[in-house]
Amino acid sequence: MRLTPADDLQQALDRAAPGAVVELAPGEYRAKLVLSTPGLTLRGAGAGRTRLCWDDYAKKLDSQGREYNTFRTWTVAVCAPGVTLLDLAVVNDALRPEEKGQEVALSVCADRFTMERCALSSTQDTLFLGPLPDDLIARYQGFLPDPLRRPGLCRQTFRDCLVEGTVDFIFGCGAATFDRCELRSLVDARGHGYLAAPAHAPEQDRGFLFRRCRLTAQEGVPAGSVYLARPWRDYGLCEFEDCAILGDHIAPAGFDKWNDTHRDRTARFYETPLPPTRVPWARTR
Repeated sequence: MRLTPADDLQQALDRAAPGAVVELAPGEYRAKLVLSTPGLTLRGAGAGRTRLCWDDYAKKLDSQGREYNTFRTWTVAVCAPGVTLLDLAVVNDALRPEEKGQEVALSVCADRFTMERCALSSTQDTLFLGPLPDDLIARYQGFLPDPLRRPGLCRQTFRDCLVEGTVDFIFGCGAATFDRCELRSLVDARGHGYLAAPAHAPEQDRGFLFRRCRLTAQEGVPAGSVYLARPWRDYGLCEFEDCAILGDHIAPAGFDKWNDTHRDRTARFYETPLPPTRVPWARTR
């Protein structure tokens, strides 16, 4: 199946058979999408040529006068196992997160997800890696669609991708590997940023693994203003392995404990090699 920006993309994807390969012609597809077909492959013409865009944000009001909240702001939500995205960009272009709140580009609430040679672009909370923490699964009953509240193991792989944002722009509870990706920090009016905000349960032994990634920054990001990670929940788990920091935007301490919490006592944060300036509760493998 081959589609163009003139097609009704959601309708076409809903008709796709399990395991189908859908080719997207170059152009901007202005749509809020839910991918619910198992084994679906969505292939664009390149991350700079095929763009899936939408602009929802957390403080936007729905038809019932309720704020969207972080978890309804996605541009693309993946809710089926075995989905693959290739050679395209997923963008939330709402902008101004200091006024509008969180703005998710991609939400993955499914197992065996793969993304290669893609770009993810937003500001705060660019990429959500499901599942939700247990307390939010219960809290959002009747507010979020059930596929976005599904518990269970969600394994995700990102290869040769760009992920860019400002605050907590990779967050969630997924077992996710980022291999040879670029993590780009953007300028934020609040003057600080965080790459990752993991929230893994204590029994999870796989969290976020950033392997051989490049950590870059947009011009204008202040020196020492961006942290590698902070724990969104106790026991958050992430590891930076053989990553290259290009520029001076990363704070010497490396990691933050999340405001006035005591999550430094339980956070499982690793960096290899481990610079001597890092917080004492960071470890190496």
